[in-house]
Amino acid sequence: MTKLEEIRAAEARLLLSTYDRSPVLFVGGEGVHLIDEQGNRYLDLLSGIGVNALGYNHPAIVDAINRQSRALIHTSNLYYHEGQAELALRLTERTGLDRVFFANSGAEAWEGALKLARAYAGLRRSEGKTVGTKFLALEQGFHGRTFGAVSTTHKEKYRAPFAPVVPGVEFVRLNDTADLRARFSSEVCAILVEAIQGEGGVRPLTQEFLAEARALASSTGALLIADEIQAGMGRTGKWCAYQHYGILPDVTTFAKPLAGGLPLGAVLCSEEVARAIHPGMHGSTFGGGPLACAVAIAVIGAIEKEGLLANATAVGGYFQEQLRALGRRHACITEVRGKGLMVAAELDSAELAKRAAAEMFKRRILINCTSETVLRFLPPYILERAHVDAAISALDEIFTEYAAAQAGAASAGGQHHA
Repeated sequence: MTKLEEIRAAEARLLLSTYDRSPVLFVGGEGVHLIDEQGNRYLDLLSGIGVNALGYNHPAIVDAINRQSRALIHTSNLYYHEGQAELALRLTERTGLDRVFFANSGAEAWEGALKLARAYAGLRRSEGKTVGTKFLALEQGFHGRTFGAVSTTHKEKYRAPFAPVVPGVEFVRLNDTADLRARFSSEVCAILVEAIQGEGGVRPLTQEFLAEARALASSTGALLIADEIQAGMGRTGKWCAYQHYGILPDVTTFAKPLAGGLPLGAVLCSEEVARAIHPGMHGSTFGGGPLACAVAIAVIGAIEKEGLLANATAVGGYFQEQLRALGRRHACITEVRGKGLMVAAELDSAELAKRAAAEMFKRRILINCTSETVLRFLPPYILERAHVDAAISALDEIFTEYAAAQAGAASAGGQHHA
């Protein structure tokens, strides 16, 4: 029995059945590649679902972990340590917001943002304003797996097994400004958006829709909350995806790439909204610990020192160009979407999308399929054009083989019918 087989058998006995894992055991990584137990290298165009912004074994992360782990790993939030204020300063300077709360994950950060919205609405009511408790979320949106997060996540398959979920959430049709206006009222405490939806299929909001969301929220004192967990921290070529629109939310959330592979989430808000929180209202045992903060500071430094925002823009633009060129050769690609290194190719068949992801895995290239028909690419920010070329060549081969097989099956069916 191989090591992989031993681990699979042990997990089958011991773990909750939550993941449908691919049959590979990774033991290391370097740059944009993961390395399995046989020493095979896999081009990682998913980066741990958008987490490993600097790829694998990046010296800035390794050095920060080595240095901080020798000094201090955990203190709890009952005491001060050197990292939180320094990291908060870096984040506020880059987002346009004023204050930060540190959590452990994207879902936990999103829970904090929802609680902050309700607390702020309560504060406004105490000051004589008319603000309700309802959330407006978007169709196709995804915000996480915890109760509040899944309650604001649109797809029924995520919510139904855990019903009844948290009440007070209504869903607006994506990019439908008229529907947004119709559903908005003084009963709404927050409009919840992803400037570019991630799990929903890398779907950007229109300028008109996000601008209307901002205007509506401002008109009553409701909050505009932007989920930047997947799109934020430089993936789109800017620190936040909302910065492409020139629109500032009241609250935003970070996680995935924030600490380059260590668990860390953040809620950022304006000074005005921060009035709603006082000691004892919210907290976290592990959030913003010394080790995670030290690594996040190093990640931000490396992104800027190495010009990785510009690289995400340039290589991501090249990736989309090559996918569109591939679409001119293969009609199965119906649309290419994204910004920077958050890229998607929509296919005309769920069967083909699932097969393409599996065939890429066989060729040792890691991507995933989301929203049934979307091939999603979330590579490390250090990606190069040569890596894009390798992926495009593999997809070209896969689509060609699939089309030939479909044509052969159709021909055989026609002959049989005749």
